[in-house]
Amino acid sequence: MMMRFFLTALCLLTTLSFAQAGEADVVDVRVQKEGDRVYRFSVTVRHDDTGWDHYADKWDVVAPDGSVLGTRILHHPHENEQPFTRSLSGVRIPADISEVRVRAHDKVHGYGGVELTVAVE
Repeated sequence: MMMRFFLTALCLLTTLSFAQAGEADVVDVRVQKEGDRVYRFSVTVRHDDTGWDHYADKWDVVAPDGSVLGTRILHHPHENEQPFTRSLSGVRIPADISEVRVRAHDKVHGYGGVELTVAVE
């Protein structure tokens, strides 16, 4: 009986810690032109990473039609570095696109946090 109570309490605490971390938010985007319709994106993400099971694991540059133009994979949690900024070079933007959306993803909630839309030349 005591072991069952302990396991139930442990499961509830684990669930609560995942829920508290919430979704990954994009809080800043800087765009630098590298070449003809090729850009470098420096993206700042905020997420209350709690370890390897729940952390912001990527961000995407998304065209207005929803197609993904570039993805920056984040290979580890940033528990002690919040918010954090990572860059992605070589993102090719088609000539008919004047703005893109940047969204972040985390291992528990997926997408759903704050996204930012930025202009590109």
